[in-house]
Amino acid sequence: MRVGIGHDTHRLGAGGPLRLGGIDIPHDKHLLGHSDADVLLHAVIDALLGAAALGDVGQMFPDTEPVNCGRDSGEMLQAARDAVAAIGWRIVNIDCIVHAQRPRLLPHRQTMRLRIATLLGIDPECVGLKGKTAEGIGAIGQEEAVSAQCVALLAPREDDADNQSTNPYLVEP
Repeated sequence: MRVGIGHDTHRLGAGGPLRLGGIDIPHDKHLLGHSDADVLLHAVIDALLGAAALGDVGQMFPDTEPVNCGRDSGEMLQAARDAVAAIGWRIVNIDCIVHAQRPRLLPHRQTMRLRIATLLGIDPECVGLKGKTAEGIGAIGQEEAVSAQCVALLAPREDDADNQSTNPYLVEP
């Protein structure tokens, strides 16, 4: 089994909607970034890639590449999912936290969980999602930024359960 952690933060700009968790949420601000700036999906990507030792979102989708300008983070997440699967891992579950002062995420939580589960090809019950405010403190509390964290658990794919035996760093007891 492998565990990975991901984190991302983006500044907020005037005008909505807010793209978060692969959906558009009605809001008076939006996230700024090279791609669509979906901090939640970027944190999930980093957690998956980290667990599989495949680098991070910036390595896989560099902001120096024009193809990544305005890119849909859902498409990026599917590419990361496929890269993880290609080396013999499956996603067991993810658990995420979004740090945002506004909007309240609870009304959108289930829709975001379903979208993420669909993008990852896993059961929605395997997607944990929580929203936290900063209680008015710092860039998040002042509504200047939104950040997200994610932990991902990977296990060997059943159809490739012996993928660990090809690991040159695995030492048998």
